[in-house]
Amino acid sequence: MALTGIQIFKMLPGTNCKKCGSATCLAFAMNLASGKAELDSCPDVSPESREKLSVASAPPIRPLIIGSGATVVKIGGETVLFRHEKTFFNPTGLAALINDSESDADIATKVARYQKLQYLRVGLNLRPELVVVKGGPRLAEAAKAVVTNSDLSVILYSEDVEALKKAVAVLGGKNPLVGPATVANVDAVATIAKEAKVPVWLRAANIDEVAILTKKLTEAGVKDIVIDSGARTIKEVFTDSVAIRRAALSGNRDYGFPTIAFPVEITPNLAMQTAISAALIAKYAGVVVLGDFDGASIFPLLLERLNIFTDPQRPMTVVQGIYPINNPDANSPVLVTTNFSLTYFIVSSEVEASRVPSWLLIKDSEGLSVMTAWAAGKFSGDDVGQFVKKIAIEEKIQHKTIVIPGYAAAISGDMEEELPGWKVQTGPREAAHLSKFLKELKV
Repeated sequence: MALTGIQIFKMLPGTNCKKCGSATCLAFAMNLASGKAELDSCPDVSPESREKLSVASAPPIRPLIIGSGATVVKIGGETVLFRHEKTFFNPTGLAALINDSESDADIATKVARYQKLQYLRVGLNLRPELVVVKGGPRLAEAAKAVVTNSDLSVILYSEDVEALKKAVAVLGGKNPLVGPATVANVDAVATIAKEAKVPVWLRAANIDEVAILTKKLTEAGVKDIVIDSGARTIKEVFTDSVAIRRAALSGNRDYGFPTIAFPVEITPNLAMQTAISAALIAKYAGVVVLGDFDGASIFPLLLERLNIFTDPQRPMTVVQGIYPINNPDANSPVLVTTNFSLTYFIVSSEVEASRVPSWLLIKDSEGLSVMTAWAAGKFSGDDVGQFVKKIAIEEKIQHKTIVIPGYAAAISGDMEEELPGWKVQTGPREAAHLSKFLKELKV
């Protein structure tokens, strides 16, 4: 951020009203300077100060949204070159290419297959979100076939301005990414984007031409821009991706936009496209476009994306709550553990493998493992007991027995005091012994 906390503080109303959620205006200013607060949280800042602070607090790479609904993709908004410096915020969008030469029936079959490529991991539904519809004469019909038969968001790809216009009209309200805007058609594409209020992707001949096109688009009133440098070799697209990120973080606003890359136009081989996409997910692509999706290619990319766009300064966690495993009923055992993702995966997989219907309670422990959470006071008897009452597992069961991890055996007494009438049973220390334990457990 260009301004320090003190400089920001001088532009705030100074009322200490706490409407922003901070105790004082100074605290809010410090949070704003460090990226921990949003300017919109202060309702009383003057219009003049808001304008200055908006510019100063804007991320070096403009964030934008593609699509709508369950598959909306937010890209850009990044602030660092290396994720260990802070974190990467908005995961790379994954897209597959569909040509308008394909029949509506073939498109429907293809997107139905894409819809099924969904994987539940760490409490998240991992899936590809985008399709690129490319062509001209049937662009609108092909785009309509996509949204009629799936919830996937759309990127339009045509140098036929009239075809783009018709396709955007068909996708009213779906917020497609439209392009390419080139030197030859930039004014016409900018007009379409402004009228429909949709983002634009540009395709340059080289990285120098990128700056020319972004200037033309911004001068025309288009702010939501995605960059394609035009590179179509592995070396060039990788080099350009890094150069654009470096330029943006150095303060060059002409390059301060997310990027889109087309591995599908580098090689026809899907395995190679996947490898190129993997490199570009790690090195700054906002969207990567493959020729197709299948489980063998998309699943590794989804996992890589999840890992890269997880804050390295915070443990991976699962959402606190009740997780039914193996279709439990009112007589099924209840287990409780922490929300560290590795703990959850190991425990849930062992319970699933036991084939014993069970209720698994996941308590928020700030991503700490059982022993660490217990030592840090995040998994104490009183705390876990209160969580069990709050989560209302009693409404789902007809018994009052709960199993705690063996490494947290010391909390059983405090839990029983917090949960009168409950029996707290200590499970095994190692998850590998859970299967045998559950099969012998009587509740």
